[in-house]
Amino acid sequence: LFRSARAQYIMPPFFDLPTQCSGCDGMKSLIAKSVLVLGLFAAAPVMAGDAAAGEALTTACAACHGADGNSVMATFPKLAGQGEKYLLKQMQDIKSGERKVPEMTGQLDALSDADFANIAAFYASKTQALSGSKDDKELLALGEKIYRAGNKDIGVPACIGCHSPTGVGNAPAGFPQVGGQHADYIAKQLRDFRAGAEYTDKGRHNDGDIKIMRAGVARMSDREIEAVANYIAGLH
Repeated sequence: LFRSARAQYIMPPFFDLPTQCSGCDGMKSLIAKSVLVLGLFAAAPVMAGDAAAGEALTTACAACHGADGNSVMATFPKLAGQGEKYLLKQMQDIKSGERKVPEMTGQLDALSDADFANIAAFYASKTQALSGSKDDKELLALGEKIYRAGNKDIGVPACIGCHSPTGVGNAPAGFPQVGGQHADYIAKQLRDFRAGAEYTDKGRHNDGDIKIMRAGVARMSDREIEAVANYIAGLH
């Protein structure tokens, strides 16, 4: 019932977009901003953490995310193998309220940035287990097409620009690893970013001032989101 998607690098067509197409100008702008942000994030230093110290702080985290960061419940994200910069930012955003996660309410209030850095180092040192995709050929084909080439007709850029052809992300830049993540979790985040693109009081908004994720998924349909999430779950 499940399969993995072995990645092969294909240069996405958005580097040579036609001069006339619906959504191209917006997508070109988003790509340009993404490249700029990639450079800025990569240059920003991240607080060095102590994995051993971090492990001692993750006892409560294990209930949802697993002892080694590989959650068994599809609604909770796998943290194993995730980049330290991304993990650190998400914990800071959750604590500050910039990212709203009801299940995390109060969980991080007593922890410092140094604690967050140690926790991030611990999870980054672990190996993520592959979830696997549902073996639905039509769904997988659609997910692969959007992940690798985007959808120029509605201004959706290819996911590989930030998350890499294999889904490992870009740890120095703070772009998360998505390959092998639970499809249900990925789909929810995409829907939340889509809601955040339309509403100021709903959805997810912690993707920066240029709204890199909100702009990217704003016009995606539920079917496209399901397809991308399913494809990503088996990507490695």
